[in-house]
Amino acid sequence: MTVERVRWGVLATGGIAAAFTGDLLDLPDAEVVAVASRTDASAKAFAERFGIPRAYGDWASLAADDEVDIVYVATPHMAHRKAAGLCLEAGRAVLCEKAFTINAREAGELVDLARERGLFLMEAMWMYCNPLIRKLKALVDDGALGEIRTVQADFGIDGPFPPSHRLRDPAQGGGALLDLGVYPVSFAHLVLGEPSGVTARSTLSPEGVDLQTGMVLSWDSGAQAVLHCAVNSSTPVAASVTGSEGRVQIPGDFFHPERFVLHRDGREPEEFVADPADGPRNSLRHEAAEVMRCLRAGATESPLVPLSSSLAVMRTLDSVRDQVGVRYPGETR
Repeated sequence: MTVERVRWGVLATGGIAAAFTGDLLDLPDAEVVAVASRTDASAKAFAERFGIPRAYGDWASLAADDEVDIVYVATPHMAHRKAAGLCLEAGRAVLCEKAFTINAREAGELVDLARERGLFLMEAMWMYCNPLIRKLKALVDDGALGEIRTVQADFGIDGPFPPSHRLRDPAQGGGALLDLGVYPVSFAHLVLGEPSGVTARSTLSPEGVDLQTGMVLSWDSGAQAVLHCAVNSSTPVAASVTGSEGRVQIPGDFFHPERFVLHRDGREPEEFVADPADGPRNSLRHEAAEVMRCLRAGATESPLVPLSSSLAVMRTLDSVRDQVGVRYPGETR
């Protein structure tokens, strides 16, 4: 890796890849040097759009590029295991979009491969790197809310989406849970860790993916999380954390909030607002900065998005899908 700049390769050319690449170009210590897609035309169009010097019409060529320090994998969920594994096998560090994979088995295979090769690997759970979410986490860890009793979070968007859309296509890992539900579940994990119990119910599409899913997670401490995700209804996308001595409310966009409010008995509510100096609150730059910090430090995983957390979240998502009956083509566990 170069001392001054981290050289990025981007694998896939969809909307999230474009958003992340745009944010990388705003960082002075990041350089996007290559992009890969399944076709030359798509890779070249993306390269021209962002001024990327090398474009590959196959993933293996990007993985073999010795001038790439880390590959950002932005394919649909079903391809994460294959794409990230290809890059790790070739000796490339990887930042892989969420959900990390389609199930815990595949996630474990990637983690084992990265550890065997001594390579950096991180799930692109940008929420964990958000400065305001980090502040909330610090308040919880410092006991500002006392003993945590309840977490609530929801994420729903209003379709309707046609059966061919990736959100309804089983072949692309469709459904609300892996695309949107990963955020409420990850938020609950951030606050309370891995649950000891999971209960879930879903409304399924004719294709067999979940249109909406409700979840209740429980912990041995007595704490509970009430979570919801949907691709058939727009929800507030709000979250709250309630403890024995206070509560935090995030009124909207909880995974990249503009603000949250801390309520404690006998005190005036305290508002925490995103710092404009941190850049746009919907920016992916914070996770990119954390990746580059880790690479420069020689770390193989991030303390903000540890691999143990990503594996635990995948186990919870597996448990939910087992209960609601969602299975993807060719999936084994």
